[in-house]
Amino acid sequence: MNMTGITIIRTGCQAPWKEALRKAAITTLAAALVFIISATAATAASRIKDIVYVEGVRDNMLVGYGLVVGLNNTGDTLKDGQFTKESLQSMLNRLGVQTTDSGLDSENVAAVMVTASLPSFARQGSRIDVTVSALGDADSLLGGTLLVTPLLGADGEVYAVAQGQLAVGGFQAGGEAETVTKGVPTSGRIASGAIIEREVGYEFGKKDSIKLSLRNPDFTTARRIAQAINAFLGTLAAAPSDPTTIVLRVPESYKNNVVDLLTDLEQLRVEPDQLARVVIDEQSGIIVMGDNVRISTVAIAQGSLTIRITEAEQVSQPGPFAEVGTTTTVQRTDIEIDEGEENRLAVLQPGVSLQEMVNGLNALGIGPRDMITILQAIKTAGALQAEIEVM
Repeated sequence: MNMTGITIIRTGCQAPWKEALRKAAITTLAAALVFIISATAATAASRIKDIVYVEGVRDNMLVGYGLVVGLNNTGDTLKDGQFTKESLQSMLNRLGVQTTDSGLDSENVAAVMVTASLPSFARQGSRIDVTVSALGDADSLLGGTLLVTPLLGADGEVYAVAQGQLAVGGFQAGGEAETVTKGVPTSGRIASGAIIEREVGYEFGKKDSIKLSLRNPDFTTARRIAQAINAFLGTLAAAPSDPTTIVLRVPESYKNNVVDLLTDLEQLRVEPDQLARVVIDEQSGIIVMGDNVRISTVAIAQGSLTIRITEAEQVSQPGPFAEVGTTTTVQRTDIEIDEGEENRLAVLQPGVSLQEMVNGLNALGIGPRDMITILQAIKTAGALQAEIEVM
C-alpha cells in the first residue's frame, strides 16, 4: 500500500521490525490527517475578539476650535474671514495685547477645527493624536503650529487640550499661470498632540455581568459564541438575548476579575455564519457577493441595440477645366447598427454557486454595470436566493 510517499510491501511472513515500521507509518499518517483537518477548521474560524466588542468599552469623540499660526502667507484672509479675525483679537486680548482692525492684515493665521478620539479607559496625563482641518479659506497648513485648543466631549466638558506642530502630507505650489497641489494641504495631524485632562469614569473590573455585541448581527453566530463560551467555562454563563447581544454572567471563579475572564474568552475561535447577500454600488459599478448566494433555474439573455452615427465633412469641387461649379463642403453621415445578434441565451441550473454564476455571465460578455441590472432582474423573478443591498 502507498500512503503519502511511504510504500509498504506485505509478504507472507514479516519481521517484527517491519511490522513496527508499518504501525509507525500508519500512526504518523493519522496524526498528519488530524493536523490538516484541525488547521483547516482553525483557518475558517475567527477569534471571538475579532467578531464582537464589549459593551461599554468604546471611544468618545472630541472636537475643538483653534488657531494655527506660523503659516507662510497661506492662511485665512482676515478681511474676508470674520470669525478668524474675532478669534485672533479675542486671543490677543486675553494675553494683554490690544489690537485694532487696521492692524490685523496678516495671512499667517488660520482658523481650524481639531478632532480626536478619546480611547476607553484613557487616564489623565496620557496623550492622544489629533487631526487639524482648515475652517476658512486657507490655502495650506504646512509649517503651522496649533495653539492651545480645548477639546470638548458631547456633554460640553473639556476632556483634553491640544497644541503642537502640524504634520501635513500635502502641499501646494504654483505661479502666475499654473498651480500644483498634492494631497490635501489644508488638513494635518499632530502625533500625541493632546493631553487628557479628564477621565471617563466606568467601573468595569467588578461587574457581575457583561454584554458582548456582534459586529455583524446574526442569530447563528450569536448562538455559536454562547456555546463556545459555555463549553470553555463548563457552565451556562452565556446566553444570546438577540442576534446582536450575548449576555455573560461572570462566574464565581472570575469574580472581581472581569479582565482575566475576557482575556481567556476572546481567544476562543468560532466560525461566523454569513447571510446570503449581494452588495451593489451603482456609482462605481462594484458588485460584492457572499459565498452562500444561490440561484434557482433561470434563463438569462443580454442584448442591446446600438446605433452609431458619425458625421464628417467632405470637400466637393468641380473637375479640372470645368466652366461652371464652385468648391464647397458636403456633410456625410455614416450610420452603424449593432443589434447584439452574437449574444446568446444562457440557462443557469438550480443551486448554482457564486463562481459558476460569475463564469456564466462573463461568458456572455457581460460587464459589471450590465450584471447589476441582471442581478436585480433575477431577484425580481424570485430566482436569486439572497438579499440585494444597493449602496
